[in-house]
Amino acid sequence: MVRIISMASSIRPSLSTFRFSSTSRFGLPLSSFTPSRNLVFSHLASAVPQSQLFGLRAAKPLRGDVNSTGVASSAGNAAQASTSAAHESALEWVKKDKRRMLHVVYRVGDLDRTIKFYTECLGMKLLRKRDIPEEKYTNAFLGYGPEDSHFVIELTYNYGVDKYDIGTGFGHFGIAVDDVAKTVELIKAKGGKVTREPGPVKGGNTVIAFIEDPDGYKFELLERGPTPEPLCQVMLRVGDLDRSINFYEKAFGMELLRKRDNPEYKYTIAMMGYGPEDKNVVLELTYNYGVTDYDKGNAYAQIAIGTDDVYKTAEAIKLFGGKVTREPGPLPGINTKITACLDPDGWKTVFVDNVDFLKELE
Repeated sequence: MVRIISMASSIRPSLSTFRFSSTSRFGLPLSSFTPSRNLVFSHLASAVPQSQLFGLRAAKPLRGDVNSTGVASSAGNAAQASTSAAHESALEWVKKDKRRMLHVVYRVGDLDRTIKFYTECLGMKLLRKRDIPEEKYTNAFLGYGPEDSHFVIELTYNYGVDKYDIGTGFGHFGIAVDDVAKTVELIKAKGGKVTREPGPVKGGNTVIAFIEDPDGYKFELLERGPTPEPLCQVMLRVGDLDRSINFYEKAFGMELLRKRDNPEYKYTIAMMGYGPEDKNVVLELTYNYGVTDYDKGNAYAQIAIGTDDVYKTAEAIKLFGGKVTREPGPLPGINTKITACLDPDGWKTVFVDNVDFLKELE
């Protein structure tokens, strides 16, 4: 079973009471399951331009012959130096920013059925449940501890939608347990589906097993001792691992915890996160040899991360090659500041202001 050791409360809790027309509490349209309708935000411009956030300055026009090789070279060097300084400033700030992965959001076809499976088979607790009849959706929050200090799951049920396409890009969630074999037996007794019996991981010694929830989301059970963060992994597949590592290190401030190549099985993984794997949730990026693109389906939504400044976060993401899909600013009627972005493979992340987050819990 899952054993949890206490974790000190963090300044970065989970958002709790957003109301936003036809959207989730992040403003993402979870009530819509058409993949092409990714966001419905109005365009809110950053309150502080990028040039001021990280010291980037456009090179001033020089008097005289602008066609002169010497002048052009000087202007180019000045612009290059300014850009380099901006990148260094952004990198330094991102590393100092107080960040934590807060929760993961995805859609399910029968909320009560999923809650029953997660609580009875996986040992999670139902933390909150919220129905929004005017928007025709319901949220449920489940996990192994309080939202202000633990990574949790946010389930979204859209009225009348009982099935989603998980696609080929999403991999699995990871849960650390004391005894994988006993957990698997419990899941079988409750009618759960086991897709990989307990045993050592390929190329390693850690005992694992794989199961599926009622909607087909896969969970990897990993045998570990007591941990403050049992919900410990989110695995996503990417088309260029080095590109993804570079992006998550620079734009998100994550650390490359480890990287392992498995040539026998033709895949490589990289563990990214904000702290050691045994105490924090991590993002497991998987590259399968020769596969550069995946179908993301319409079931998995995004991960939420806390930040001290959504404006600087958005500009750092732009500087390091990410796509900001929701410019930073407060949500209408709530004043909680967020920004949303896509990584190079199109995986969504929402950053939420830490202080505003705390206020939402009050």
